[in-house]
Amino acid sequence: MFQTLIIRLSSMGDIIHNFPALSDLAKHRPDIAIDWVVEEGFAALPALHPAVRTVIPTALRRWRKAPLQSKAEFLNFRRQLRHCQYDLILDSQGLIKSAFIAKQALGPISGYDKISAREGLASLAYQNTYPVSRNQHAITRNRQLSAQAFNYTIDDNIVYGLNIPKLDLAWRPAHYAVLLSATSRSDKEWAEENWITLGKRLNAMGISSVLPWGNAIEQERSQRLAAAIPNAICPPRMSLEEAASLLASSQVVVGVDTGLAHLAAAVAVPVIAIFCASDPELTGVLASSYAVNLGRNGVPPSLESVWQATLDGMK
Repeated sequence: MFQTLIIRLSSMGDIIHNFPALSDLAKHRPDIAIDWVVEEGFAALPALHPAVRTVIPTALRRWRKAPLQSKAEFLNFRRQLRHCQYDLILDSQGLIKSAFIAKQALGPISGYDKISAREGLASLAYQNTYPVSRNQHAITRNRQLSAQAFNYTIDDNIVYGLNIPKLDLAWRPAHYAVLLSATSRSDKEWAEENWITLGKRLNAMGISSVLPWGNAIEQERSQRLAAAIPNAICPPRMSLEEAASLLASSQVVVGVDTGLAHLAAAVAVPVIAIFCASDPELTGVLASSYAVNLGRNGVPPSLESVWQATLDGMK
């Protein structure tokens, strides 16, 4: 059995963008056993892909804040990482921190070359490097890197390949859309009056709005929007597995530039991604199913363009 280790630590969107490459690898090299190193907060995501044998959580973010107190925990992590000799270690993130983690494992390391990596110095840690143009979508970059490292050819079909748990969320309505209004930056937010109008229009079609959140500020926003939209729901805090289950059974997902919008694309539901403070060309939602990016840096999409895309997605 050929054993490989994937290094893709964070963020949620970056991890999700690596799933199509994993599906390619599983298809072309079914003889490979795949382990994945990921930041502890996102460990539930790689576990959704059936090709992943073992998820190895790391706490690099937390350890760097208190290196002396975290030494024993880091050594335990490294022992787990070295439970086997890998035939190939692939750093698909191309950062100094991901290269550092790759160096802790046993086996030859492959990754982007100096020009292609997000941080060129990371390439010094690799035994094998590959050129991949940075002027293309992150999903395409990941797929091309994996194809070169494992010697196969990719096609145009994007397969995320996730197994989504069917969970019983007691509060979940029968027919609903998921509105992802929450984002980490205020300049990425879409106007609240737009969300309210969108939710009211959906309700008129018999579709309830569910507004997830991740922190206290986002919860207040979701509660405020839910109060203004008939039959809308501000759900309890959800795990990543619960969020995936919620998204997978929705009629449509409309969201700002956030990880859950990419997860919606990964579970193959119609998704409309709203961009207000960044451009979608390299990191927008991308899928073989219905996935539309609207807006760009400094130019939020209009309510009517989002509504039309929502209607089109539900056809």
